[in-house]
Amino acid sequence: MTNAIKETNFKLPGQKGFYKGKVRDVYIFENELIVVASDRISAFDVVLPKPIPYKGQVLNQIAAKFLKATSNIVPNWVTSTPDPNVTIGKRCEPFKVEMVIRGYLAGHAAREYKAGKRILCGVAMPEGMKENDAFPEPIITPTTKADQGHDEDISKEAILSKGIVSPEDYAVLEKYTRALFKRGQEMASEMGLIMVDTKYEFGKFGDQILLIDEIHTPDSSRYFYAEGYEENQKNNLPQKQLSKEFVRQWLISNGFQGKDGQSVPEMTHEIVESISDRYIELFEKITGEVFQKADTSIIEKRIEKAILNHLK
Repeated sequence: MTNAIKETNFKLPGQKGFYKGKVRDVYIFENELIVVASDRISAFDVVLPKPIPYKGQVLNQIAAKFLKATSNIVPNWVTSTPDPNVTIGKRCEPFKVEMVIRGYLAGHAAREYKAGKRILCGVAMPEGMKENDAFPEPIITPTTKADQGHDEDISKEAILSKGIVSPEDYAVLEKYTRALFKRGQEMASEMGLIMVDTKYEFGKFGDQILLIDEIHTPDSSRYFYAEGYEENQKNNLPQKQLSKEFVRQWLISNGFQGKDGQSVPEMTHEIVESISDRYIELFEKITGEVFQKADTSIIEKRIEKAILNHLK
């Protein structure tokens, strides 16, 4: 079994704090953040018990590629990626919302639609849609950014009336979100994929609004294969997906949706390996590049050495 990194606990020179997210370990410095993409995997806001080999590398390298590819339309937080699992960048003050944008009626939106709802986060969804149909134009359906527990749907109106984001800043977040999604859809199309929906997070560094966190990864985005899409829609068949949805579906089929009293099904060696293989497949399909497995024999030492070299 390949080594996987479940968590890190480095004590770094100049470190001011530490934050452990669902997937990332964040080392906080005066003006910068050092973010380690672990191999933890979460679904339904629950971190599953076993890490997935190479998952952190996959996510970190996809995000690095797309952050670089979109930096000419939206400025971002990254200053360097000294290791396959590490990103270093400006320490921003994050906005307390996630900007979710949806081009298609899929996932959470489809589940809400099926339940009879036609308004999502204050945005109207047209009548007569089928699951996985394209919206007439992409809709922005923000969520609150929860430190603990579940992120909650929220409308633009509520964000502004509660003063979570100022009207001026929110206008910039909306503009950036639409521009990033357009670029993401174009890049996906070149790879024979459809970018269905995604989420973006933003923060402020001084007065400047920057794109933060990862973008266009299978953890933050949903992709369909373009080939067969129309045919599947016509015949009411499910779409072939490139996203973390396969993990959610495995959990659902084993009676787990993160609800009280439910237990995570056993993650066998075979399940862990198959999830790892799927993440590598996702990397290659999304980027068009061959995945180069980093040396995992002493993964923590490798990561720590790269960080310490940067800090010198």
